[in-house]
Amino acid sequence: MLARALAVPGLLLGFSLGLLLALLVPVAAPASAAAPTLVLTAPAGYADQPAPTSLLLTGADGAPVGGVSVAVERQVGGAWRAVATVVTDAAGRASASVVRARVPADNVVRATWAGDPATGQPPVVATTTLGLVAKRGVVTLTGPRSVRDERSVRLVVRSTAADGTPVSGVVRVERWARGQGWRRHTAVRTDGRGRATLSVRPRVDTRWRVVTTPAAWVTGARSAVLRIDNRPPGTPVRLPKGAPAPRVEVPPQPRATMKGADPRITTIPDGVWADMVGRSWHAGCPVGREGLRLLRINYWGYDGYRYRGEVVGAASAIGSMSRALTAMYQRRFPIRSMYRVDRFGWSSRVNGADDHRSMAAGNTSAFNCRWVVNKPGVTSPHSWGRALDVNTWENPYRSATGLVPNDWWQPRTHPRVAWRSRSHPVVQLFLRAGFRWTYGSGDSQHFDAAGGHGRVRAPSPRVCGGICH
Repeated sequence: MLARALAVPGLLLGFSLGLLLALLVPVAAPASAAAPTLVLTAPAGYADQPAPTSLLLTGADGAPVGGVSVAVERQVGGAWRAVATVVTDAAGRASASVVRARVPADNVVRATWAGDPATGQPPVVATTTLGLVAKRGVVTLTGPRSVRDERSVRLVVRSTAADGTPVSGVVRVERWARGQGWRRHTAVRTDGRGRATLSVRPRVDTRWRVVTTPAAWVTGARSAVLRIDNRPPGTPVRLPKGAPAPRVEVPPQPRATMKGADPRITTIPDGVWADMVGRSWHAGCPVGREGLRLLRINYWGYDGYRYRGEVVGAASAIGSMSRALTAMYQRRFPIRSMYRVDRFGWSSRVNGADDHRSMAAGNTSAFNCRWVVNKPGVTSPHSWGRALDVNTWENPYRSATGLVPNDWWQPRTHPRVAWRSRSHPVVQLFLRAGFRWTYGSGDSQHFDAAGGHGRVRAPSPRVCGGICH
């Protein structure tokens, strides 16, 4: 009995120790199942065309998963949008057609399988990007080949891909002009048809082209060059065969911008006066700054274009000059140039601005406090600002020592730019405007404003040796 009694507690003790050891020894967990695999692929291609997007779904054991639905979505503007729901075949494959967008960010596609709770297979997602192959861009620029100066022309831009697909976007318009090279003129945006128009108003001969910026779906392009010839609004002067060109060349003056002659008379601005002092005006001149005025006025050039010129004249004569030059403009009688004589610098030969060079350039001018050309010490009528010399190259002056600036034109006349008698329409025009053609054909360029108050008497023809130019 004692042995049995002792055996029972020992048995209980052994059972308790066995249970404790069983609790302390770890039990191996079952191996976790492999995840299913979803592969999504699509070939690169052109925008706006469908991309065959294929998917392959295999289970955790590598076997195809067929007969299940897979959702296909694409990203548009940062948000996912449904494209289609496809069902895999026995090989675990399915496909969906997704149109490639022009914007790469909108070509991200994903496929989602919800998984199978019954077999313990979790959801799976696959993502891919539809690659773009850029189409070749084509851009054209069309418009007229010529334009009359001061008028606008309409240019048309057409931007497409090589297959004719319209391209909308910003197009850079470039302009070329002599002495400037190619420069950016403006930018226009083509519409949904790939078209844009712009209006340009070139004042010189120009060349034009347009350049597009490359995009992911289309390459950049540059158009052929469009040449636009700028044609004069007036009739260019046709000179006789063999007529000599002026010995002094001056650049064209600024093109006129306002309509008509647009005469503007002002007092002498500081900048103009600074140019005059030491050239056309100096101490001892019979008229000062307060007695002079500046006339700016449009005129027709020999090339048929309109220019803006200027002359300085006496306050008492500037109105007559304005009327005469306005009448020349209205009748379209051309003037070679109309620079202030200060442009030609000081000349010790005439003790004033260089009238020899001004005449040799064919320049029209008025005030110049100087001596009579080729008569040193004799004050010219131009010193009072009431005389105006017009188209000096074609209308020579018979000086005390010979014809100036050339002798070719003296025996010749021209219906528009050279006159040798009072019956010429330009002479008649000046006479009606209140001028005298004082020396006739001996100094056909020279006109004197009649009348005036407080005028210091100009030298007489006798003092000048016949003509006081």
